[in-house]
Amino acid sequence: MVKLSVIVPFYNVQTFAPDTLRSLAANARADFEFLLVDDCSRDETPRLLARAERELPGARVLRHEQNGGLATARNTGLDAARGEYLAFLDGDDWLAPGYFAELLSVIEELGCDFVRTDHVQCTARTRTVHRVPHGRRGVVLDPRAAILPADRSTSVDYAYAWAGIYHRRLLDDGVLRFTDGLRTAEDRPWIWRLHREAASMAVVGLLGVFYRRGVASSLTQIGDVRQLDFIHAFDQVIEETARDRDADRLLPKAVRTYCAIISHHLGSMERFEPPVARKLRAMSSAAMKRMPQDVLTEALDSMDASRASRLRRLRRRPSATTEVAV
Repeated sequence: MVKLSVIVPFYNVQTFAPDTLRSLAANARADFEFLLVDDCSRDETPRLLARAERELPGARVLRHEQNGGLATARNTGLDAARGEYLAFLDGDDWLAPGYFAELLSVIEELGCDFVRTDHVQCTARTRTVHRVPHGRRGVVLDPRAAILPADRSTSVDYAYAWAGIYHRRLLDDGVLRFTDGLRTAEDRPWIWRLHREAASMAVVGLLGVFYRRGVASSLTQIGDVRQLDFIHAFDQVIEETARDRDADRLLPKAVRTYCAIISHHLGSMERFEPPVARKLRAMSSAAMKRMPQDVLTEALDSMDASRASRLRRLRRRPSATTEVAV
């Protein structure tokens, strides 16, 4: 029986994949499987994964004939997973030796649906600990209660699928799947659904994931049209939260977060290609008009003057006469 399935998408990461694969080897166990999803890489990544399939205990390579993006690659892994528990890693990050065994022990001891963990962010030679924005550690909690308050950073803002471990019942209930085709912000609808629909969670201070920032090929570093998928991701958050039994309480948090992300992108327009920057403004303006307007007004009133002013100008922008599409 497979105790843990680890899903690891790879796309053109030949420089970093060897570190990732070595760290998986240092976490291997007879009842662990590693689902290595090659999302149609065009560099040497497929050769590295083929070797890992031969040499890494529990490794299976799943190949895409077309590039589908991170969300779709994770779903491919979920479809193939046989484990009682599931975890994620990205193909350019790495793990401390024995980390998954420790994490598995924690969730089995606590008996909850999922456990969230802190992580180490790595930018060049700098290492910084990033913590789950939730104070209580090592106790079972209600995930829904961890969404609020609206005006503070909470667990749904710590949207890293790889920072945790998840019981299979969440997969069987459809909670763990990602929205196919999203190429950025794919973790946002996912983390909100997780917190709305799971029954129990815990947060622990176990450090074992090393998250590599500043990778040139990462979508967070690229200013092309794929960045605009955050609009689709947050539209989904708003739509699903509006149908929730606690919509009145949860929507202010969802709308405020959406606005904060829009403001963040507007504040770094120089990294976008000019046509993408224009599309960003138009799509963001249209998105604000789709939000519940009373909730939006309250969200803007609660923000600092600089962000609120920028967003109010965008809100007043005339609607485009033609549909804006990505």
